Formats: sequence, C-alpha cells, structure tokens
Amino acid sequence: MRNNIITVLKGLIVGGTMLVPGVSGGSMMMILGIYDRVVSAVSSFFKNVRENLLLLILFVGGAGVGMLLFAKPLLSLIENEFWRMPTLYFFLGAVAGGIPLILKQAKVERFSWKIPVWIVIGLAVVWLCSLLPSAGADSRQEGIAGMAALLLAGVLAAIALVLPGISVSSFLLMLGLYDEMILAISELYLPFLVPLGAGLLLGVILTTKILEYAMKTYPQPAYLMILGFVVGSLAEVFPGIPSGWEILLCLVTLAAGFGAIRLLSTLTGEE
Repeated sequence: MRNNIITVLKGLIVGGTMLVPGVSGGSMMMILGIYDRVVSAVSSFFKNVRENLLLLILFVGGAGVGMLLFAKPLLSLIENEFWRMPTLYFFLGAVAGGIPLILKQAKVERFSWKIPVWIVIGLAVVWLCSLLPSAGADSRQEGIAGMAALLLAGVLAAIALVLPGISVSSFLLMLGLYDEMILAISELYLPFLVPLGAGLLLGVILTTKILEYAMKTYPQPAYLMILGFVVGSLAEVFPGIPSGWEILLCLVTLAAGFGAIRLLSTLTGEE
C-alpha cells in the first residue's frame, strides 16, 4: 500500500512538471527512481500483466492528475517575474538530488576513460536536439490529415517524453503545438488530445523496447548516457545567476528541491 501511494506521488510530480518547458519528464522519472520500472512495465507488459498494469495505472493516473492540478500553477510561477528564478532553482536542486541514484544504477566501481565519453555522448544528444528548428506544425487541419499530423507529432514527442534530458514541452514548442496542447488540456478538447495521445502511446511502446534492451544488456553505458541527458537538461532549466535578495531565496529553493528528491529516494528504499 505504501509503495502504491509513493508511485502515485511520483506520477503527480512527473505529470505536474513535464509541461514546464525545459523540464524533462524522463529526467524527473529517472531522478525519482521509477524510470527503469516504468520502461520495463511498458516494454515487457505481457510478462507480468497484473503487476505491470497496476504500476502503469497508478503512475499514469497520478501523472494525469498532476498535469491537471499543477501544470497551470507551475507555468504561472515560471511566467511570474518574482518567482521564476526561485522555481527554476528548485528544479535544478531536484535534478542534482537524483544524480547519485543514476550513478548507483550505472554501477561505476572504478574510473575508466569510457565513463566521461558516455556522459559526453549523452550531453551531445541533448545539445543537438536543442538545435532543431521549429517545424511549425499546423494542428488546425481538419479530418484525416489533421489527425494524422497529430498522431505523427505524438510519436515524435514520445521520444522526447521517454528519453531523460529532452523536454517534451520544448519539443512540442518546436513542433508549434505547445500552446494548443495546453489549451486543449485545460478545455479537455478530445479531437486534439485523442490523436496526439494515441501517437504518444505508440511512440512510447516503440521507444521503451529499445531502452529496456540497452539498460539490461549494456547497463553502464546506458545509464551514463542517461546521466549525460539529465545533466544536459540543466542548460534548458538554468535561469542565470541570481542577485541581491534573490540569492538567498534561490539557495533555499535549490536546497528544497535537492532535499525533496533525496527524501523520496530514502522513502522508496532507492538509497
């Protein structure tokens, strides 16, 4: 029962933060210690249907509630001149709090020249994704063409959703769909949400198969690249260096983000 409640809580956190541009849902899943479990549950669903279905219902349900409850308040904080920098420093602290867990999963026992190479490869992938130009996808098309465009956009966004360090919100901004997605969620506009959601589901299934194989067959390179993804995502979140009174407030929110993730890791036995 306790583990189920914590799974829902982690879903709430991921769902509430993933719609903030620059914040990666995959990174949040990784630093919360639930990433590999969710990937395995999707990729190997039929190996243990009951257990995997329960995990996905709890996590996805929590994420859905988190999106509805926290996405708008968080976006309001990001857009508010007073709270923007402290809020982003909270996310920076949360990312930093999850790094020890990723290193533990990578099972690094001694230093090797390969370690920084894999991390740099992960950093490079995130950097290259940040260089992608805006596609300006037209989601206002009607009929089959519009649904097909949204379905394809969902598949592409799923890659950003699953891979840590790549913000699905930033990716949707590049596709020209972010504002319409936020509006559709707030209004529960199903003609937009259903095809986009179906594409996301299809893309997630395809992506998790590859990720599960990599994490099981080549765990150290896989997790070190993921660490590179996560560290690379800091550049998207970093709001600059605070000044004046903001320094103290940002230090407090930075520590709060770090402490919150460490506490969750302790409660779930990840440490």
